Amino acid sequence: MFRRTALLAAGAALVFAVVGCSSTTSTAGSGDSAASQKAEQALKKVTGQVLSKGPNGESPSPASAADLTADEIAKVRARGATAAIVMHYGGNDWATAQIAGLKSEFEKLGIKVIATTDADFKPDKQVSDLETVQAQKPDIIVSIPTDPVATASAYKAAAASGAKLVFMDNVPQGLTAGKDYVSVVSADNYGNGVVSALELAKALGGKGTIGTIFHQADFFVTKQRYQGFKDTITKEFPDIKIVAEKGIAGPDFAGDAQAAANAMLTAHPDLSGIWGVWDVPAEGVMAAARAAGRTDLKIATEDLGKNVAIALAKNQLVVGLGAQVPFDQGVTEARLGAGALLGKTAPAYIALSALPVDHANVLDAWKKVYHQDPPKDLTDSYKK
Repeated sequence: MFRRTALLAAGAALVFAVVGCSSTTSTAGSGDSAASQKAEQALKKVTGQVLSKGPNGESPSPASAADLTADEIAKVRARGATAAIVMHYGGNDWATAQIAGLKSEFEKLGIKVIATTDADFKPDKQVSDLETVQAQKPDIIVSIPTDPVATASAYKAAAASGAKLVFMDNVPQGLTAGKDYVSVVSADNYGNGVVSALELAKALGGKGTIGTIFHQADFFVTKQRYQGFKDTITKEFPDIKIVAEKGIAGPDFAGDAQAAANAMLTAHPDLSGIWGVWDVPAEGVMAAARAAGRTDLKIATEDLGKNVAIALAKNQLVVGLGAQVPFDQGVTEARLGAGALLGKTAPAYIALSALPVDHANVLDAWKKVYHQDPPKDLTDSYKK
């Protein structure tokens, strides 16, 4: 439904043009250091680039496309508008930062947030949330759909009510940018997958066997992550073999990932590494590794959650990840909603580039991602 084949082929071509890696197998005796250097160079080249296309094949626009002038801000503040935030699920660092960015910017714009909901990744709960929110008649709804099909009618009804819809990451089926919704704002999720693959390849020296734990759902951005990871490993590091793959559907993503990792480590006792689709599943992988006494396992993921950040700081298990900047995404979404109240036209798809994070830069990365100093337990964990 998202023209998946064409999008992924275009994404793959873009990333390898940007990264400039050769897909030739390393010759015997070239050594692990050569593969690690290749991955390190590729990380430097890809930093700051956006590799993803939008849900309908849109080219990405920068966050600056949502900027407002001082005069526009004054006009928005004079309206006394309201907004609602309808999340897919909360209680994690990404969602907390996204909501913080939204609320911070809405406050600056004089827009009152009248509701914040958490669907616990259940489409029927999100439909109910949307109906409840719609009854409060917010001027703006910022949301991330749990399922693009099951929630589509509810979002169409919200659009028909006159609310300006701004989406995070995913777009419901059958809705049109500029007509039914303002825009979709996303991290570069294909790029996040690429970054996590390069971090894992660097840590493994380009060789080994790995397992992958992906999100088993019709969720565009997590599919992008997985494709970016697999494209990079299979095409650029052929001496790294993916020997186990397992999808998890949640809502207990950490528990499901732990069970999947347990099975992988039992079936493949010499497994070199495991990739988790975001930080919460990666926490489950860490638990499985510790239970199996596999402190040598290399884990890569996406999203700079606190627990994976502490593991990075300690130089334990987690070797690297591609981070989103959810606070900045929230700011951008709030600005798009405000601009729409003034009749401004926005690009259909805005994306913010992936941030490579490893042990060396985890404390600085925390500041960039969350716009605040790292918590004490993270700084205290840092192994120099």
